[in-house]
Amino acid sequence: MTPNRRNTSVLAAHQHRSATVFMGIVVLIGAAVWAGQHALALSQVKDHTGSRMLAVWVSLFTLLMIQTFLYHLERPRRLTPRTARQLKGLHVSILVPVFNEDPGYLRLGLESFLHQSRLPDSVHIVDDGSTSTDYAELRNWWHLEAHRLGIETTWQRVPNGGKRHAQANGVRVSPNADIYVTVDSDSCLAPNALEQLLIPFGRRKVQAVAGIVLATNNRGPQRPELHRASGGRMPWPSRVAKLVRWRGQQCFSRVTDLWLVTSQLVDRSGQSALGSVLVNSGPLAAYRAEVIRDNLGSYLNETFMGRPVMLSDDSMLTLYAALRGPTVQQSSAVVFTAMPEKVSHFTRMYLRWMRGSTIRSIWRMRYLPLHRPSYWLHLLRWFEMILGQMVLAWLLIVEPLRYHNPPTTAMLAVPFLIGWAQGLRYLGVIRSDERIRSRAVTWLMMPLAILMGWTVLRVLHWYGMATCAKTGWGTRQNGAEVALETSSA
Repeated sequence: MTPNRRNTSVLAAHQHRSATVFMGIVVLIGAAVWAGQHALALSQVKDHTGSRMLAVWVSLFTLLMIQTFLYHLERPRRLTPRTARQLKGLHVSILVPVFNEDPGYLRLGLESFLHQSRLPDSVHIVDDGSTSTDYAELRNWWHLEAHRLGIETTWQRVPNGGKRHAQANGVRVSPNADIYVTVDSDSCLAPNALEQLLIPFGRRKVQAVAGIVLATNNRGPQRPELHRASGGRMPWPSRVAKLVRWRGQQCFSRVTDLWLVTSQLVDRSGQSALGSVLVNSGPLAAYRAEVIRDNLGSYLNETFMGRPVMLSDDSMLTLYAALRGPTVQQSSAVVFTAMPEKVSHFTRMYLRWMRGSTIRSIWRMRYLPLHRPSYWLHLLRWFEMILGQMVLAWLLIVEPLRYHNPPTTAMLAVPFLIGWAQGLRYLGVIRSDERIRSRAVTWLMMPLAILMGWTVLRVLHWYGMATCAKTGWGTRQNGAEVALETSSA
């Protein structure tokens, strides 16, 4: 067992709400007061500049206050004796599709199933035609451990057909399941994740529950080896280049984790408060069995522009669930997953997300009923995206060139202040493998995350929308792109 695996095998996390919520409210109130003062000053300007900018600020901060109000309403449901009795009799089945996964990450995830406070009733692993290894040693170990704990299990190897078909193979061999839990092959569950994920199903109307995803490798890869294989140190230009690349990957991993966690605890928390989560987490989500069984045919045969859709499986399952009832997030159900450490890997992943998001938006517009909050939340997201794009172009291009009115420093500082305020929710997540000062360093990088969102992610978003007809997966075709042995714990 490697040192990294020994450290990550006890990964756990929980939210500390009180101080973070208080600080977030204070800072956001300060931002609102600042915006109000700025709007008042603009309203007193005699030319048309004041009225133009006043409308912009009022629109943006109205949306901000609505979002802030909603995500502060979210509360993870607690386990009561009555709920515990209801959930005890449910057959919970975990579906694990595997394709060219790093054996270290796969074993880490399987070990986490064995240490759950509420054990799964069955686990079904489907090797979707991996070309990098056959996992023989790992498979033998898993069968012995699952049998020892009384967990029903199967391990199938099937021809490569994609993640959806791998999940379907798991569904077919678990006809008695009441709840299907979908995880990725690099998912490592916190010790109480499964128990917490099931609690919202105590309400009969709830159809799907999303967990919270943290990056296992949130501080990037380990320090690179600076010695030659034959002995002796590398030449100093090579050492410097390696160290610079390593520091860049560390910074990128931190910013990615900050962006991912904050978006879940802000955007998706607001949706959950209305029972209208639009996209569940791929690394950890749960569905009532009928949601998947009744829609298995359309799930496996989805097409877009005449092409089979291989991506956006989580959002499709969430859409099926949303058509039946509430979809929520349980922020106390935490999963750790391997995130990209290289820009090229992240770019391919994000483009896949954006292409899938575009296709799913069309389906939501077509199939979601008007009386469901999820329909209007979906429209609100489009409105926010278009308005944000227009405002950014107006402030940075139209105002300076057409009206000779460049944005002030104070105006440019407001988004960063808001970002830091929302990012305080990131600080509220306490991890067993990281000290608070390390997370504070990541939180201070929020301006980089905002700039990334304004530039790189915005371009990738629009490019993904324009190329949404490319419905293939796009990653891990040549083996695992992140390995546990090379990632920091």
